[in-house]
Amino acid sequence: MTEREFQQTVIDMARLLQWKVYHTHDSRRSEPGFPDLVLVRDRIVYLELKTETGRVSPEQAAWIAALNAAGGTAMVVRPSDLPRIEEALKKRVEVAALRGEGRAA
Repeated sequence: MTEREFQQTVIDMARLLQWKVYHTHDSRRSEPGFPDLVLVRDRIVYLELKTETGRVSPEQAAWIAALNAAGGTAMVVRPSDLPRIEEALKKRVEVAALRGEGRAA
């Protein structure tokens, strides 16, 4: 599966599960290394998509680390991760749980 095919599969899955999806189509003027997809629903998830053999650049690793350190959920994913991605996107987090007032659903 190419990265483009993988990306479209993840986008289609996310939209089916009612996530808002953002992708910078022309990243030449964007900050180097920012993740490929930003998904928003009951939380925000940043995904850097790679083929099974694709390498993560130092800039990509730095963005992933910074977003996670700031409380986001950012990760590198590959086509073999599709079942895990689908499972994660199906889960809903109650707003109260995000505020520490309740439990995740």
